[in-house]
Amino acid sequence: MFKNKYVFYALILCIVFINNSLNAQSNTSKKPKNIVFLIGDGMATTQIYAALTVKKDKLNIAKFRCIGFHKSYSASDYITDSAAGGTAFSTGTKTKNGCLAVDSNLKVLPTILEMAEKKGLSTGMVTACAVTHATPASFIAHIGNRGNYEEIAPWYLKTDIDVFIGGGLKYFNARKDSVNLIDSLIKKQYQVITSVNQLNNVKSGKLAGLLYADHPPKMSDGRGDMLAKSSSKAISLLEKNRNGFFMMIEGSQIDWSGHDNNPDYLIKEMLDFDSVVGIALDYAEKNGETLIVVTGDHETGGLSIIGGNWNEGKIDAKYSTTDHSAVMVPVFAYGPGAEEFMGFMENTDIFLKFKKLMIDKK
Repeated sequence: MFKNKYVFYALILCIVFINNSLNAQSNTSKKPKNIVFLIGDGMATTQIYAALTVKKDKLNIAKFRCIGFHKSYSASDYITDSAAGGTAFSTGTKTKNGCLAVDSNLKVLPTILEMAEKKGLSTGMVTACAVTHATPASFIAHIGNRGNYEEIAPWYLKTDIDVFIGGGLKYFNARKDSVNLIDSLIKKQYQVITSVNQLNNVKSGKLAGLLYADHPPKMSDGRGDMLAKSSSKAISLLEKNRNGFFMMIEGSQIDWSGHDNNPDYLIKEMLDFDSVVGIALDYAEKNGETLIVVTGDHETGGLSIIGGNWNEGKIDAKYSTTDHSAVMVPVFAYGPGAEEFMGFMENTDIFLKFKKLMIDKK
């Protein structure tokens, strides 16, 4: 009697163990339909901890459980710039500083965005800078000079991206060569808008949101929730594709606060970026088929927190440089495939993991 009872209990435990193992394997093997890749330009652990302190331990980015670190050096320098850092993410190749989606010999490298388009997925980018700036340009353009904005702009017409939103209108309609790229975008069936308020008018289709003549202003200078509204709109448009979508969102001015050695600027930009992380996480939780990955391309400013107060939400910060630094950068992931992003990795591995999960899937 007792013997049979214990055998019965043992059998139940075996069944539970096997079922849990199968479920774990199933979750591990599941691949995402959509990927939302968020880049906090210039953001590393210190920037996150500064915002976490000011927010009194309440950040959306703190909700992630799959966490790793990437090494950000470029092919030419121990300390990368945003062009080489973005290219590592977009193509899986380390290149020279200043290069966009080309290798050190200026050979064109296909980007994850272009691969997604060829796979029948929708694609999009939203950024808090001009869409011609280094990070977004590294997913679109193939040139050796990140500073040539007017050469970068026409690449948005060569790559069939579905949605792009940011600043940089003048590089499309007030060019030195007098070419009006807005007319070309309209011919390619883009709805072109030039203000945040016009986002509400777009319900479907392709969207070119050139909301500012050049870069958007700082949060403190009145940008408001442009990044959050633009990201929400982009997701709502891209998700209409049954095949799925890939999109990149950049919190651009975290980097600029580091160049300025301005902690107040940093906190405002970090909290703005974190609000968009929250939007992405909420979407992924409801959708169930979306991978969210958050990282920075490098650290900016050599930020140190030399004092602070949790209860008051205050930090005492100092900077060691007005340029980038070489510290490792954290990587956060949630959703199908998130476990791929745990541990130490090269910045190029992020592309390889995206490709494995989205492009190479059968």
